[in-house]
Amino acid sequence: MKKSYSIEDINAVLNGELIGTTSQLIEGPEELQKAKTHHITFIGSTKYVKYWAESKACAAIINDNLNVEPGENRALIKVKNADLAMAKILELFNPPAPEFTIDIHPTAVIHDTAKIGKGCKIGANCYVGKDVELGNGVILYPNVCVFDETIIGENTIVWSGTVIRERCIIGSHCIFHTNVSIGADGFGYRPSDDGRGLVKIPQIGNVIIGHYVEIGANSCVDRAKFSSTIIGDGCKIDNLVQIAHNSIMGRSCIMAGHSGLAGSVTLGDGVIIGGSASIKDHTTIHSGATVGAGSGVVGDVEAGKTVLGYPAQDARDMLKQWVAVRRFMKTQ
Repeated sequence: MKKSYSIEDINAVLNGELIGTTSQLIEGPEELQKAKTHHITFIGSTKYVKYWAESKACAAIINDNLNVEPGENRALIKVKNADLAMAKILELFNPPAPEFTIDIHPTAVIHDTAKIGKGCKIGANCYVGKDVELGNGVILYPNVCVFDETIIGENTIVWSGTVIRERCIIGSHCIFHTNVSIGADGFGYRPSDDGRGLVKIPQIGNVIIGHYVEIGANSCVDRAKFSSTIIGDGCKIDNLVQIAHNSIMGRSCIMAGHSGLAGSVTLGDGVIIGGSASIKDHTTIHSGATVGAGSGVVGDVEAGKTVLGYPAQDARDMLKQWVAVRRFMKTQ
């Protein structure tokens, strides 16, 4: 059934300052320039204010520092942070997840020793191995494999195609999107004594993932050579991200798409890694630091510092270099 709300219903959720009014029922959020009359949109900065007059949206959520007039039969809701407010609206209109017609599908293969918590749902063609423990409310969508001795905390959601290898420990309320690989062998090889080949180094550790971690589609978290690869509570990892063996991420770190950590990298709390950035092995990036998109980090990064470029250095210094190079090129 299609959801719709009045502007008053919307503001009851946001508790913002309502300016103007509209009789139009709101059926969903949309971008300013794509919105129709039944949409609500949002304006988070001055650069988008100019599009409001031409937008067909009947309402907008705006930052409270912006000066905008609502117009006829249109309304504005002023809030401190339009992006965070829009997140609440998206929750209102979020369609339900795919339904399970039966809690545990008959084609699922579940080892006799596995412990399945209350309210778990296990889809078609899943595999749950020996001595696996699933907490209450865990959801495994079709074609998920969870191998021996892995523990998954309550209310964690694992989407189709994901493989969780043996001995992993997963926290509660995590989300793993499609085709995530957790606990595959770390990438470890050394030249053989005779110099005529490569010797594979066994990877006998595991992966430990905290609570409220989200990992995007086709990302990989490799198990440790020994000990554990660790992802701290609240980390958010985009699609197509590589986290190598023995890396350790603190709490609430962010890694954008195509970025990667080589082996034994350590991230402090709240570190942000931009898209396509790469971090050299045995490097430490301290709490609150930011690595710009496309950067290559080859040495430790101080707490709270922003680095950019290849090799990465202080962002201000790098930007000055780029300006100097551009000026030089123009003189040639």
